[in-house]
Amino acid sequence: MTFAHTLKTALVGLRTHKSRSALTILGIVIGITAIILIMAVGQGAQDLILKQVQGMGSKTIAVAPGREPTGPSDFAQIFSDSLKERDLELLLRKENAPTIAEVMPVVFGGETASYGSETYRTTIFGASELISNIFDLFPAEGRFFDEEDIRGKADVVVIGSKVRDELFGQSDALGERIRIKGRNLRIIGILPKKGQISFFNFDDMAIMPYTTAQQYIFGIKYFHRFIIEASTEDAIPQTVRDIEATLRASHDIDDPSKDDFFVETSADIAERLKTITDVLTLLLVSVAAVSLLVGGIGIMNIMLVSVTERTREIGLRKAIGATNQDIMRQFLFEAVILTAMGGVIGILFGALLSFVVALVLSQVVALPWTFSFPVSAALIGLGVSAGVGLLFGLYPARQASRKSPIEALRYE
Repeated sequence: MTFAHTLKTALVGLRTHKSRSALTILGIVIGITAIILIMAVGQGAQDLILKQVQGMGSKTIAVAPGREPTGPSDFAQIFSDSLKERDLELLLRKENAPTIAEVMPVVFGGETASYGSETYRTTIFGASELISNIFDLFPAEGRFFDEEDIRGKADVVVIGSKVRDELFGQSDALGERIRIKGRNLRIIGILPKKGQISFFNFDDMAIMPYTTAQQYIFGIKYFHRFIIEASTEDAIPQTVRDIEATLRASHDIDDPSKDDFFVETSADIAERLKTITDVLTLLLVSVAAVSLLVGGIGIMNIMLVSVTERTREIGLRKAIGATNQDIMRQFLFEAVILTAMGGVIGILFGALLSFVVALVLSQVVALPWTFSFPVSAALIGLGVSAGVGLLFGLYPARQASRKSPIEALRYE
């Protein structure tokens, strides 16, 4: 029997039992849909995270206090006070790090801001006048603080759009004073709605000179971060080495394994986050793959029932010359066709649901989420679904091929 004839016979057999065929492939459809949806959402999340990292610029380097976290036990290290004023002064000296273009010290934390009877829990972000250049951030109204405000520890603040809405509603906020930690701060600027920029939601922030935040809000004499910009992208590796050498000398550290700070570039952060999202996506895909196993077992059960119901058909085909191999190929084709169809339908449903999720996240939740369809996942899904049909269809096909034609023809 030719390949084409065997394929045609298999298709006729499937069309004869349409309802059973549809129910048989349901498990495969659900499994492939789940895998496509998870991989598409995972890719979208990864793209979103990488965009946030890139929002700081490709020449940006972050220096954080404490030992670089390698596990849950190191989490407390992020609250270290190892970055001091002396470190800032040393990094600003050209002889120590000639490829550093700018250094912005940063302090941050949560506090309650109030105006009249209104209160709002906001994020305090203490920075230097370089913040507008590093984050490409400019007020819609008013201005940012300048170097003189930094030196004078001025009681000034620039607020995000959400802070303005919560405290002032439709009233004019520019020039008014809000109270934070017992300190009255004059609003000199209001940011436009910006949303998330490199992990920072500036809509929800009150930005002030870092000297003001240190002295009056947090009562500290250290920094939570240094955000450094290298002169060029090519200079980043040398800049990182200079930063590490300068801080080790400042902290009297001879052994790099005892560093009480760590340095990260935008590329480092992006690679680390990509690894995390890849692992999470793989974990979720492996969970979704269980439904494929269930679907494969379902197909095997239905095919065994089909073999029993079609015993007389098998006997008749053998009586007119069909070989064991012909019968086995026919039932194998039926199983593979069913699962391949389930794979195609699952891919289409997965793509549709992924598009809907991306639309909801971008339009309703207002995240900068883009729809991403993983072509590799679709190809893998199609291959896996056909493989499942081949694997779980093999036993029923073999059982069908081994039936005696005489006994099969007698079957009632």
